[in-house]
Amino acid sequence: MNESFRAIPSVDTVLRSSAGQAAAERFGHGETIARIRDLLEEERAAARQGSRLRDPEALGALALGELEAGWRSSLGPVFNLTGTVLHTNLGRALLADAAVEAAVAAMRAPVALEYDLDAGRRGERDDHLRALICDLTGAEDATVVNNNAAAVLLTLNTLAGHGGGVVVSRGELVEIGGAFRMPDIMAQAGARLIEVGTTNRTHEKDYRAALEGEGVALLLKVHTSNYRIEGFTSAVAATTLAKLARAAGTPLVNDLGSGTLVDLARWGIRREPTVREAVAEGCDLVTFSGDKLLGGPQAGFIVGRRDLIAAINRNPMKRALRVDKLRMAALEATLRLYRDPDRLAERLPALRLLTRSRDEIAALARRLQPAVATALGPAYRVSAADCASQIGSGALPLDMLASAGLALHATDGSGTTLERLASALRRLPVPVIGRIADNALVLDLRCLEDEAAFIANLDGLSDAGLI
Repeated sequence: MNESFRAIPSVDTVLRSSAGQAAAERFGHGETIARIRDLLEEERAAARQGSRLRDPEALGALALGELEAGWRSSLGPVFNLTGTVLHTNLGRALLADAAVEAAVAAMRAPVALEYDLDAGRRGERDDHLRALICDLTGAEDATVVNNNAAAVLLTLNTLAGHGGGVVVSRGELVEIGGAFRMPDIMAQAGARLIEVGTTNRTHEKDYRAALEGEGVALLLKVHTSNYRIEGFTSAVAATTLAKLARAAGTPLVNDLGSGTLVDLARWGIRREPTVREAVAEGCDLVTFSGDKLLGGPQAGFIVGRRDLIAAINRNPMKRALRVDKLRMAALEATLRLYRDPDRLAERLPALRLLTRSRDEIAALARRLQPAVATALGPAYRVSAADCASQIGSGALPLDMLASAGLALHATDGSGTTLERLASALRRLPVPVIGRIADNALVLDLRCLEDEAAFIANLDGLSDAGLI
């Protein structure tokens, strides 16, 4: 045993190994030494048990590998093969190259975020987007905040924040992901909810009666983008509500949720009301997201009447909800793409993925099938299969997109084996995330564009002994 202990290298010897030096160079002297000391404690325990010891180079390589694993970001990229294009849990919209480049440029140097270069004095950060947004939507004015929930909160707090009544149809009291409920956000904003109509039917007379009550601060219309009520239903059009609101001297706010700036029908996707249409219908304010159908970074827009936007910008909450220079730069670059709608589907990743044809995706599945089957081995059967994608993030919840992918079946028919495979794929260098359905692990390929990187990534299954 004494001989075994004498064979254990010193900290300095391991540190001077090629891997040890590489670890110190990348992660610092202190962290590398601390990890080497932990490994040498393991060697002493192995020596007491008479186990085989490792040489300095092997220990240095272990230290390097463990340091690399510890420094790997939990926000690293993944392969989204879930079939949900705008996946909230996976970061929603991918940014266009122009938006990424703009954000990187803003990170690398000071920018005139709140500085007016012409006047040589403090400016407003909204100025970078105001003209663009107004041009694309037809609104008088615009402001931007952290997300659409913030846009709704800030609007309600500004216009009805001291117990003012907010009239909204019961059929539009939505709940979105993360238990965000419209009545709750209304309460947090200091507004008083006035429900009208029923879950499935609300009429003009219901709004008219509510407007005759005391303390009504605004009418709120909520676009039900994350669910749909069908059958025996009735809702009041925004144009009708606008006339009622105008006659009562009460603002009409339209929360479009995952708002879009273009008619998606030109690309074969069921049309959603555009922001320009909502403004033209007479809505005084319109709120919508930047990272859903618009295809940009997380943001919430408020557009509409100049006097109401000015009041919102004077609200002290606006500072707490504003966006930073990175998202401001990415938003500006994204919005500029909409000035050339004929090339939008080529340049905007979200739209490119949503409009990808089933035939193109099916051809990709056929190309990948042999490589995936080889990587998984005989424990799994891999076949190309048709499937259906969804837009995601609450947008067009009942609309499915014809897609294709790979269906992975366990040859022993075990659901446990499938779960084990799903776990192994999530532990790859670039995690692969699919969905289990109909006794198969389905990899929907709609969002896979780099097939070479995907195939190379599968080598990690055998390298790490994951299967």
